[in-house]
Amino acid sequence: MTNLILAWAITAAQVMLGLAMGCAAYRIFLGPRAQDRVLGLDTLYSNAMLLLLVFGIQTGRTIYFEASLIIALLGFVGTVALAKFLMRGEVIE
Repeated sequence: MTNLILAWAITAAQVMLGLAMGCAAYRIFLGPRAQDRVLGLDTLYSNAMLLLLVFGIQTGRTIYFEASLIIALLGFVGTVALAKFLMRGEVIE
């Protein structure tokens, strides 16, 4: 019974994260301002990282955890670079 509940919870989490990624992609493509697009991108990489973590929990493989760590690090750097570009107009001073 416990394994069945866990399997349903993992499947539900994957479906909800997929829907959240779809909403973030909608914000990226149809955002009225650049700040909305950056926020959508930030949300998209966070949801992708969480989806990989859920896949890692489901399969028991550690490669998903390492990939989600790389996505988190690169996403943070990308968000900081885009925010700096939007504030000052240049990334490297």
